[in-house]
Amino acid sequence: MVTTTSALQPPIKFGTDGWRGVIADDFTFERLAIAARAAAQTLAKFYGQSTGSRKIIIGHDRRFMAEEFAQKTAETIQAIGFDVLLTEGFAPTPAFSWAAKQENALGALVITASHNPGSYLGLKVKGAFGGSVPPEVTQEIEQLIAGAPEFSKSPELTPIKVFDPWPSYCAGIAQKVDLAKIQAAIQSGRVSLFADVMHGAAAGGLTQVLGVSVQELHSDRDPLFGGAAPEPLPKYLSRLFRLIRQHGSGIAVGFVFDGDSDRIAAVDSRGNFLSSQVLIPILIDHLAAHRGLTGEVVKTISGSDLIPKVAALHNLPVHETPIGYKYIADRMLSAPVLLGGEESGGIGYGSHIPERDALLSALYLLEAIVTYDCDLGEIYQQLQRKTAFSAVYDRLDLHLSSMESRRKLEQYLQNQSITEIAGQKVLSCLAGDGYKFRLGDQRWLLIRFSGTEPLLRLYCEAMTAAQVQQTLQWAKDWASDRG
Repeated sequence: MVTTTSALQPPIKFGTDGWRGVIADDFTFERLAIAARAAAQTLAKFYGQSTGSRKIIIGHDRRFMAEEFAQKTAETIQAIGFDVLLTEGFAPTPAFSWAAKQENALGALVITASHNPGSYLGLKVKGAFGGSVPPEVTQEIEQLIAGAPEFSKSPELTPIKVFDPWPSYCAGIAQKVDLAKIQAAIQSGRVSLFADVMHGAAAGGLTQVLGVSVQELHSDRDPLFGGAAPEPLPKYLSRLFRLIRQHGSGIAVGFVFDGDSDRIAAVDSRGNFLSSQVLIPILIDHLAAHRGLTGEVVKTISGSDLIPKVAALHNLPVHETPIGYKYIADRMLSAPVLLGGEESGGIGYGSHIPERDALLSALYLLEAIVTYDCDLGEIYQQLQRKTAFSAVYDRLDLHLSSMESRRKLEQYLQNQSITEIAGQKVLSCLAGDGYKFRLGDQRWLLIRFSGTEPLLRLYCEAMTAAQVQQTLQWAKDWASDRG
């Protein structure tokens, strides 16, 4: 019996936000065409009646051959009878989500692998409402792909139309803030603005929105991302740290955008890295106190305990979801939401579209700096004092030896009770999306498994950096002993 290449490839599966694979291995033109057809048909099933549309937006980032894969996607779904609006160039993923809603489309198919290394590409599916489709939609897409359906070619093909996604998107997010106030602070030199776009789709974005000079790093297209990954993590930001520490007088801020500009981190005037665990509390306080916005604060289970404490300052309810922005987006469609955020850098707003948006987050943070007239790090310290809560957070991704090791650890957590961690009594364990242990001295540890690879994700928040590292080391040793 001859085994085909396709039979050896892993099935097309959608994770927390889309399907990703290694280019020319499991992410190929043939497999993308299969996924795109299934996604288009599923979007029509779920959103066809509400929109009365056959239009689908096709977008892409700056990765290797992203334009060619986007063109293939456009031709594939056009051939089965859909109207196609194809981007004329790269843009942030949120810009395509925005276009889907503005154009009354069925949704958007975006060719991107987000923050993955340069060898990867992927497909994100966005709904007509302007955000990541919920799990029931991606499950339907997977089922359709697994059924190996045959799609009939349409006898009448409408031409593929090309559009520029930037103008409408930039205008949409610019009106959310006091643009003149931000421009004046930058032009006067009171605020020095840096942006590390990590060779990704945010390149030129802040300049287009603000209309002022931005000191942009890594704005050239590099599909290898300098040999790293376009992920807003401290280990990739040595140049930004150096420039900000040398900036001189006044307030400095550096924003860091991932490969498709839906995730953000920041660096303050002193060169301190600020993850979304820091930025989300600042944004909640600014939007509630200075913009008078209300609604739920939606956080994932890995979000900082400071988030509900700042929400409480403004009498805002908090709703917790599993990890994955699609769960936050789903909540945004069913309840009034002020802000929804995840620890990995995705932050979105109920007054916008139900989609994480790094450029809009940067605008809100700039507005907060100008309004408070102080550095982001100082704003964060003020919130810690107001809430009488101070904590440190870190995360460790631990590669296991095999999927069998992963299975053993998961079985242990399912069948055994852990009563003590790093010398502290376990007060409670929340099982669902991983296992979240709350300990006696206010620290917590979250243990989660990747669904597709032998990878253990460890998250911890504690009162001191030493306690965080002690807890993560305990979890690492625990996994090594039992894996």
